[in-house]
Amino acid sequence: MFNKQKNSSMELFGKTNRIVEGTRIRGDIFSVADFRLDGELIGNFTSQGKLVIGPTGRIIGNITCKNLDIEGTYEGKIDVSELLTIKAKAKIKGEALVGKLAVEPGAEFFASCQMRGTVKKLNTSENEKSTREEKAI
Repeated sequence: MFNKQKNSSMELFGKTNRIVEGTRIRGDIFSVADFRLDGELIGNFTSQGKLVIGPTGRIIGNITCKNLDIEGTYEGKIDVSELLTIKAKAKIKGEALVGKLAVEPGAEFFASCQMRGTVKKLNTSENEKSTREEKAI
């Protein structure tokens, strides 16, 4: 009865934490699992999973997570390693660093946005050709 083992973080993936409408939180939240926020958070949010800010959700603070869907209101800095999806009724102010970005028509997106990109290396023959052409000029 008292010898229960703690859940590993892998067992938590696929499960979702939820903050319902009308709930207000001041402070930082860290979550290993996915998270849905329909209430209000004034503070920072960090997750190894996905965050959904519902239509009544509001966050003022920094967000760091794997994937993020925003339907509500957000103000601050966003760092999303994979996909940021901004729904039609979303209102965003701040900065965003994302892997990929999807914005539905109608969304209010007042933010600077930088996408993570992979740097492509020129293959050696193209690089050598370019160098030879520059020397010839």
